[in-house]
Amino acid sequence: MTRPIKPDVKPARPWFSSGPTAKRPGWSAEGLPTDLLGRGIRAPEVVARFAEGLALTREVLEVPEDWALVYVPGSDTGAVEAALWNLLGARPVQVMAFENFGKVWATDARDHLNLQPEILDAPWGRFPDVTRVDPAADLVFPWNGTTSGVRAPGGDWIATDREGLVICDATSAAFAMALPWDRLDVVTFSFQKALGGEAGLGMAALSPRAIERLDQFVPPRPVPKVLRLRNDTGFERPLATGSMINTFSVMTLEDWIDALVWAKAEGGLGALITRTEANAAALDEWVARTDWVDWLAEDPATRSTTSVCLKIIHPRVAAMDDEARRDLVTRMKALLEDEGAAFDIEGHRNAPAGLRIWCGCTVDVEDVRTLTPWLDWAFAVAMAE
Repeated sequence: MTRPIKPDVKPARPWFSSGPTAKRPGWSAEGLPTDLLGRGIRAPEVVARFAEGLALTREVLEVPEDWALVYVPGSDTGAVEAALWNLLGARPVQVMAFENFGKVWATDARDHLNLQPEILDAPWGRFPDVTRVDPAADLVFPWNGTTSGVRAPGGDWIATDREGLVICDATSAAFAMALPWDRLDVVTFSFQKALGGEAGLGMAALSPRAIERLDQFVPPRPVPKVLRLRNDTGFERPLATGSMINTFSVMTLEDWIDALVWAKAEGGLGALITRTEANAAALDEWVARTDWVDWLAEDPATRSTTSVCLKIIHPRVAAMDDEARRDLVTRMKALLEDEGAAFDIEGHRNAPAGLRIWCGCTVDVEDVRTLTPWLDWAFAVAMAE
């Protein structure tokens, strides 16, 4: 059998991981300020720098002025956990579990918070039935399923006159998709996703309704210090001014500010969404003309534009068991990485075997276009082996 012809041109920036994601174009470690390294985390200059990070985040993400922004350790996972541990228990709880992390939040609510959540699930590739959402209950859900490539079909299904809080894990949606702030109450995300920041820190944006819950509701459980958003009287308001729950990395914060400055210079949120959608469209053009691959997300209205998840539909692959399909993807990944053509394109370990390609705003569209012939080459070589 003739070995497939290897493409001539490689992506200039072959980083397609879904977390941490590609750094911004032109990024350099030498460009990060270091004058605050080694300073005390409570020093006025350090607190002011963290406050500047909050202000820039609010500006670029277009967070409403009456919302509070706080840093949380543990990336987006920590931010979601902080919301669950501090806010849930006042009302019935529903959790959307249509991908890995939604399933994790459902397990946490049931097994660790000792609640009895109603789990709104859906098969891989689909979004749950939104008609089952109860406006009287608290709702926890990922806006974009990073592990499934499925995103929410807009926000019109969330009631504006709801009684419960809506806690939205938006880590692979923030800075890449429009979020309906009037229909959400807690929005969490991390540095390491849409803007390619370093890992370790997350953020929680809290609506006035969420802050009211923190002020009035005492959780019926001890909350670990690193997740604690309350003091003895309610919401720990200094957290919204740059104070920190514990000691955070100043270098990670500087890297985040660097990403925000780039995002602002690019034109802000609208420009970031445009870049993301162009990347996803370039990949979509390839999927449409390729007979061995298809979207994992079945409905175009719920297809992610950031963590794009693809399934291999070639008849020979469809006949394989799960282990064989995963072995095929592993071989493709190794071929691409050995060539320096693409890194980290395999699906999440708990998702169906397939490909996952980050198309967020820090990726250049020409690199997506250049990637696709390499995907064809890697598939052909892996199938021939």
